[in-house]
Amino acid sequence: MKEEAILDALQPQMVEWRRFLHRNPELSYHERKTSQFVAGKLRELGLAVSTEVGGGYGVVGVLKGGKPGKTVALRADMDALPIQDEKTCEYASGVAGVMHACGHDGHTSTLLGVAAYFSRRQADVEGEIRFIFQPAEEVCPGGARGMIDAGVLDGVDVIYGVHLWTPFAAGTAASAPGPLMAAADEFFIDITGKGGHGGMPHVTVDSVVAGAAVVMQLQSIVSRTVDPLKPAVVTIGTIQGGSAQNVIAESCRITGTVRTFDEETRLLIRKRIEDIARLTAETYGAKANIEYLMGYPPLVNDEEETGRFFRVAPGVFGEGQVSECAKIMPAEDFSYYLERVPGCFMFVGAGNESLQAVYPHHHPRFDFDESAMLAAAKLLVSMTQSYQGWE
Repeated sequence: MKEEAILDALQPQMVEWRRFLHRNPELSYHERKTSQFVAGKLRELGLAVSTEVGGGYGVVGVLKGGKPGKTVALRADMDALPIQDEKTCEYASGVAGVMHACGHDGHTSTLLGVAAYFSRRQADVEGEIRFIFQPAEEVCPGGARGMIDAGVLDGVDVIYGVHLWTPFAAGTAASAPGPLMAAADEFFIDITGKGGHGGMPHVTVDSVVAGAAVVMQLQSIVSRTVDPLKPAVVTIGTIQGGSAQNVIAESCRITGTVRTFDEETRLLIRKRIEDIARLTAETYGAKANIEYLMGYPPLVNDEEETGRFFRVAPGVFGEGQVSECAKIMPAEDFSYYLERVPGCFMFVGAGNESLQAVYPHHHPRFDFDESAMLAAAKLLVSMTQSYQGWE
C-alpha cells in the first residue's frame, strides 16, 4: 500500500526525533524548547503553524487538503515528568531529575510522522487535518482546556489520540466504547485540635486520633455508599501530624485521590468525604478544613468512533491483535476534547521484554519498543482516512 511505504520510510526519522526529545525532556508548563522543535518541524513540512496556543507552549499545525471534506484533529502530549532517568542507553535523559517516563516523546514523534505523511499526500486529503501538540498533560489543571478555550476544536468534526502503552505487547492495540479512563480528583484535609503534653491528653484535642478516625471512616465510602456496579477508588496517600513522641499534635493533614467513571458517583464521593471529615473531626472535638480539587473528568469514547477503531485497527495490527480494553484508573486530559467533539482514544502496545521495555509508566527505567510509533502512526492515518472517506 502507498501509505505503508511512506510511513515505513518515515520510521527512522520518528526514532531520531523521539531520541532527541528523550534526551531533552521538559516538565509540564515548561515545554519551551520542545514546542520550538515541534513548530520548526511542522513549518519544514509546509503546514500553517500557531504557537503559544492556550497561553502556554501549545502548538497547532494545520494542513488543508486538495479536496473538500471534514476536519479531523489529532492530538499528542509533549511534557515529561520529575523523575531521574536510570536507564543506561545512549538516548537517556540529559536533564537531571527530568525524564520522559510516560511515552510523550513517542506521542510527539508519532504525530510529527503522521504530519509528514499527510504533507506528502496533501492533494489527496479530503478536508482539513489539525495536528494538536499539547503541553502539560501530567499536571492538573492540564493543557487541554487552555487549548480548547483558544479554539483548537473550532470546526473540528472528530478527534483521535493514542497512548503508547507498555502493559500491552508491541504489535497490539486496544480501546473501548464509553468510559475508558477515570476521573482523577484530589483532596486535602487539615484537622485542627488543641496541642499539649503527651501525658495530659485530657486537656488537649488530639488531631492525630481524630485524623486516624477520619481515615478509617473514609474507607467505608466505596464499600457502603457507592453502587457496587460502579467502579470507584478512594485512596489515602499521606497522613502527617506531630513532631515528637510525647507531644499531642495540634494539627494533622490527610491527602488522597479519588477515581470514578461517572459524574454522579464522582459528586457523591466528594460530598461524603467532606461530610465524613467534618463530622468525624467534630466528634473528637476538632475541626476539619477540606480542600477538594476536581481534576480531569472521565475519558469517554464515542461509540461510533470506537466502532471505527475496531473496523480499522485489524488492518494495521492483524486479526486477533486488537482487543477491547478494560477500564483503567489512570486519568487523561484528552477527556476534555471528547466532551466537545466525538472521538476515540486508543492504546497501542509498546511493551517488549527482549528490549527491556517492561517497566511501568512513571518508572525511572521506563522505555518502550520504538516500533510502536510506526504502528501508532499507521493507526492514526487509517482512522483519519476512514473518517474522511478516502478510497
